[in-house]
Amino acid sequence: MPGILSRRTVLLAAAVALTASTTAACGSDGDGGGRTAVRIAYQAIPNADLVVKNQRLLEKALPDVDVKWVKFESGGDVNTAVLAGAVDLGLAGSSPVTKGLSAPLNIPYKVVWIHDLIGDNEALVAKTGINSVQELAGKKVATPFGSTAHYSLLAALTAAGVEPSAVQIIDLQPQDALAAWKRGDIDAAYVWTPSLGELRKDGKVLVSSRQLARQGKPTADLGVVTNAFAAKHPEVLTAWLKAQDQAVAQARTAPDAAAKSIGAELGLPADEAKQQLSELVLLSAKEQTGPEYLGTPGAPGRLAANLHDAAVFLKGQKAVDAVPDEAVFGRALAVEELGRAAN
Repeated sequence: MPGILSRRTVLLAAAVALTASTTAACGSDGDGGGRTAVRIAYQAIPNADLVVKNQRLLEKALPDVDVKWVKFESGGDVNTAVLAGAVDLGLAGSSPVTKGLSAPLNIPYKVVWIHDLIGDNEALVAKTGINSVQELAGKKVATPFGSTAHYSLLAALTAAGVEPSAVQIIDLQPQDALAAWKRGDIDAAYVWTPSLGELRKDGKVLVSSRQLARQGKPTADLGVVTNAFAAKHPEVLTAWLKAQDQAVAQARTAPDAAAKSIGAELGLPADEAKQQLSELVLLSAKEQTGPEYLGTPGAPGRLAANLHDAAVFLKGQKAVDAVPDEAVFGRALAVEELGRAAN
């Protein structure tokens, strides 16, 4: 625990430093002739968000806005940055968002986009000789704490009848987990691509997030926006949503072009990026207004119930202090903002 606290403290300091470095741009925010700025948190995940970044779709749509992309290693780190006032919108997994909307964090942000439904791109991989989740008892397993992978690992252990306390779970980001795997320091890891692809080359997949979703534990990568930014800059948020929708359409109709951009961002060959992209489920803006996802004004979608269910599970794991009412998650779905972009 001290090591985790130290890492979070360092991250918070870095986030505060980032806030200071961007205050001048955001502080003027169009007042007194200054330019509006938007700070976007992104992660190395092979979805359409990287197409938006690589092809500068938002910058082209908003030439008078300063767009700053800030890379983070996990959704837990994004939460820390939001709390520090260092980012305005960006990507975090459904588990970190659940924690963000629950006590003690109670982050004033809302879900405005589903970047992807997580499938085979997140999985639990073990060393040769370990053939089941049950065999992880007493073993060392790495995963980024507070991430969707962490949530899925706990769900997999629970479903297999293994007490999480019986496993030595280590907090490592995907790249660090891969390095520990190569050194022989860990027995298994629950991470996402592209690191997952390396682990699968000489490890055995015990369970994937796609399988856990079928068992009632779905996960997703979500787009969140702070309440303050959404209220002050609706035109920027709409442009961001339209850029995301454009990138999803490209990933579906021109996957080679999308994969080229994703590969450039991840340092992967385009064919490998295309394979990893295919392991995700991407949804258009119109589809996300459906009842299974964000929904529409007055009719929050199933995502609110999914986040509530995740909070119940996380409370049982002592990962959150309390479970908010489902209505709290319903109010946190930015259905009006999404609806404007989908029309």
